[in-house]
Amino acid sequence: MAASKILYVFPGQGSQYRGMGSDLVGEFPVVRDLYARASQVLGYDLEELSFRDAQEQLNFTRFTQPALLTHEVACLEAFRSLTGERVRPALTAGHSLGEYTALVNAGALAFEAAVKLVQKRGELMSEFGRGGMLATTLELPAAVALADKHFCGIGGCNLPDQTVVAGEAADLDALTAEMAALHPNKRGVRLNTEGAFHTYLMVGAAQEFRKVLEHTDFGPLTVETLSNYTGKLHEASSEAIRSRLFFQLFNPVRWVGCMNTAVDAGVDAVIEFGGGIGKGEGPDSKRPNLETIIKKSMKWREHQAQYLPAINAATIRATAEHLLAA
Repeated sequence: MAASKILYVFPGQGSQYRGMGSDLVGEFPVVRDLYARASQVLGYDLEELSFRDAQEQLNFTRFTQPALLTHEVACLEAFRSLTGERVRPALTAGHSLGEYTALVNAGALAFEAAVKLVQKRGELMSEFGRGGMLATTLELPAAVALADKHFCGIGGCNLPDQTVVAGEAADLDALTAEMAALHPNKRGVRLNTEGAFHTYLMVGAAQEFRKVLEHTDFGPLTVETLSNYTGKLHEASSEAIRSRLFFQLFNPVRWVGCMNTAVDAGVDAVIEFGGGIGKGEGPDSKRPNLETIIKKSMKWREHQAQYLPAINAATIRATAEHLLAA
């Protein structure tokens, strides 16, 4: 089918991998330029970090965030170089860190400003980070009951039956033990993070990050953009965008709300840009991070939408060709 209302999405932390972007720089001049610009802002060689990661720093939050944002923008710009103005999104959204790429896509953030912003965000999340996160197959009410009892918080609502809880290590251990006793058919998987992100344990980081946000220029939105904090559309003013990004740091990612808003808006295609997951080495072996929860979200709502990846050179070309031929 020909897509008429497209949602562009960008994944969050956890979808980084050594080698991301290495397949794009030789083929797309715009990508080489992006990595050079990012390196200038960051003060270190982002190509070296992203492509080779000889010092094994890529999975540290302070490095993950600017590297992943740059890869997402690189995939987006490579796609644009093939499609021009012939393919345009009606909506854009990102999961956690990905929300910053969505704002770049929407014109509210300049690329260099976004790189600088997420570099500081990553540094603060690492500095203030403690505890951990647990992805569960619990529905939200059951997760909240356990989290409240064990001084934990809700870090993300990815699906109606997939809720992330987070807290101090000992509290999360106690919660995990009780979950196993109360809900033996439910699963929990510890996430590889440097702290209990998107919970009250990030309030200190958010207070420092607010100072950075206040010195960041936000332009007008040219594409409607979904907010993790509300699960609804961002308001247009720069003040409102700043406040939503502030609250995002210590409140759950309301991805269920974002997908419901997209479905209600009539989205009939979703393109995911950047990152990748899977055990294989190199860009061609990776699969998209958000694909499963997006497809499950659409199925939950009994809504039909194409899903199209643009996470490496091959999928960027394939998706561009598919949409231009439709």
